Amino acid sequence: MTDEILSFNNVTFSYTPDDVKVRNAVEDVTFSINKGEWIAIVGHNGSGKSTIAKLMSGLLFPQQGEIRIKRDVLTEENIWDIRAQMGMVFQNPDNQFVGATVQDDVAFSLENNGVPHEEMVQRVKEALQQVKMEGYINHEPHHLSGGQKQRVAIAGALAMKPQILILDEATSMLDPQGREEVLTIVQALREEIGLTVLAITHDLEEAMLADRIIFMNEGKKYAQGTPSEIFALGEALVKFGLDLPFAMKMTNLLQAHGIQLVGKHMTEEELVNDLWTSNFNK
Repeated sequence: MTDEILSFNNVTFSYTPDDVKVRNAVEDVTFSINKGEWIAIVGHNGSGKSTIAKLMSGLLFPQQGEIRIKRDVLTEENIWDIRAQMGMVFQNPDNQFVGATVQDDVAFSLENNGVPHEEMVQRVKEALQQVKMEGYINHEPHHLSGGQKQRVAIAGALAMKPQILILDEATSMLDPQGREEVLTIVQALREEIGLTVLAITHDLEEAMLADRIIFMNEGKKYAQGTPSEIFALGEALVKFGLDLPFAMKMTNLLQAHGIQLVGKHMTEEELVNDLWTSNFNK
């Protein structure tokens, strides 16, 4: 039996519900997430990804359908209890900081929720240790790198002990090093504490880390499956405004020039290994 932690059931939302000529931002979307899973929601700008994030956090409510968190229907009455089970990290880390130091920032939500001082100090310490930022506890946030800022933002979310961590384009403004720092930390947290991760992204390289991918297009769920199943759509992804992973594009290019390769490759390591075994180890 699966341990379902979040589900959308035939959810529809429109920013202009009375205008039948305007398409819905999200239309009849159904999916579920189980405890401990990493799910990526991908799609081009305007596909409905960010609206889904707002719906699941209760910033918006469906006009049709329902959203359940651990089988409880999300309503205006229980929204604060539901939000306490979610940690969110957004696109721009600079927009998330409210404290003068890293310690103050991680403690901010705990203070707002009335967590006792001694427990708050311990939670801040543990959260910073989890993201490998304990050495920066008294640093000013604006002196940190982009990757470090997002790690502190993740610590702020973890300090609340959420059931699910939502990354809303959380790596899109980072350089490659910062992006790798954040994704490595999230992967480690998932393995260490069984954290459920929902990553909303347009980056298919990042989506490859997920157990399952939900592919959105024009507010509708176009496809859902494992990374291999979604990337098998190939040019359909490009058609809908997404870029294929580098290894897949290189594989297509090499095959077009007559180089024999076995199937498609999602990672550079797979491509290099195939090149070696198929063409240089005969």
